[in-house]
Amino acid sequence: MDCALSRSDPEVLSLIKAEESYQRSTIRLIASENYASAAVLEACGSVFQNKYSEGYPGARYYQGQVNCDALESLAIARAKSLFGAEHANVQPYSGSPANLAVYLAFAKPGDTVLGLNLSHGGHLTHGSPASVTGKWFKAVHYSLNPETGLIDMDEVRRLALEHRPKLLIAGHSAYPRILDFARFREIADEAGAILFVDMAHFAGLVAGGVHPSPLPYADVVTTTTHKTLRGPRGALILCKEKHARAIDKAVFPGVQGGPHNATTAGIAVALKEAAGPEFKAYAGRIVANAKALAAELAGRGFSLVSGGTDNHLMLIDLTNKGVSGKEAAVALERAGIVLNCNTVPGEKRKASDPSGIRLGTPSVTSRGFGLPEMSAIGAWMGEAVADVKDERRQAAIAADVAALCARFPAPGIGEGQAAR
Repeated sequence: MDCALSRSDPEVLSLIKAEESYQRSTIRLIASENYASAAVLEACGSVFQNKYSEGYPGARYYQGQVNCDALESLAIARAKSLFGAEHANVQPYSGSPANLAVYLAFAKPGDTVLGLNLSHGGHLTHGSPASVTGKWFKAVHYSLNPETGLIDMDEVRRLALEHRPKLLIAGHSAYPRILDFARFREIADEAGAILFVDMAHFAGLVAGGVHPSPLPYADVVTTTTHKTLRGPRGALILCKEKHARAIDKAVFPGVQGGPHNATTAGIAVALKEAAGPEFKAYAGRIVANAKALAAELAGRGFSLVSGGTDNHLMLIDLTNKGVSGKEAAVALERAGIVLNCNTVPGEKRKASDPSGIRLGTPSVTSRGFGLPEMSAIGAWMGEAVADVKDERRQAAIAADVAALCARFPAPGIGEGQAAR
């Protein structure tokens, strides 16, 4: 089909087409990925891409903002309504800048922060020494109980009272269980800390009503707008009204300039979609699929951190399989199953080739996969990991994967995109 991109840059168009084909024909188990709807993609490619809007609605530094103001105000209203927030900022470019804005709003360089250890499921921006948050702040970390694989809340309290952090961070990148927000609130109050919840991974489950909300407990909450929320690559900061001014100043002009208005349009669309009944059913299916896949993998000898999952993701320690996480991830990709290698509690290998893998069910659930498909995925994973060097077997699995995927259209790809 003739389109502007085919005339101006066929090389880029060919890469887009190749990625569309890849996303159609593979099983995407990366816990932080999803399929945005055609409506979200259209909004992100709209003429709002042409606008620059430093400031906030009604207080911009540029003229010509009447539609941008209306758009951002709409996104703010939808975010507040969906999550029951007193205040929402929809401008952060992604999760890491959103988290950095929280640090700027409540802490000064050198202040102490307390978060989950990266190798135990935390995130880089929760004070990892590899991150600016670990370089500019004194980061202390709590861990998982080695026997249960669960967050040791007694350790959280002990460290909080010992170090009196400015920020107590509850949130994760690879923790398969539900956080005890009430207990975190109690500890934050006892230690005199701001309770900061990073719900980037499970925000869609909160929106769908299948995961407890941190909003009643936290002083400030951040989330990306993709992952389980199924929107564009952006972020939100939700907070109590008393913190609204500090958060807004921290986002702009604190850590970034003008918002990406086309992304704001995509966020607004995704938030409307997430408020509907279909999304609530979808969120429930994410969890059901994750539990089913976890049970299938456990039955095939995979060692799941904490023994299972309560949310959308699983963390698997492959030590007992005799392969590294990177070896397994590469073999699985050859088999058409895409996930990522990941550090695990007590990690003894380097981060680039760790002992574990992380996987989740948001993307496959968006395609309509259900319990029978979880059983098939578990079986294929078992076969592919059993001999990571058997490329012929992996190729055969990839063919079966492609046949399965052909029965479940990938949302947003090819829908309503006449330009392609």
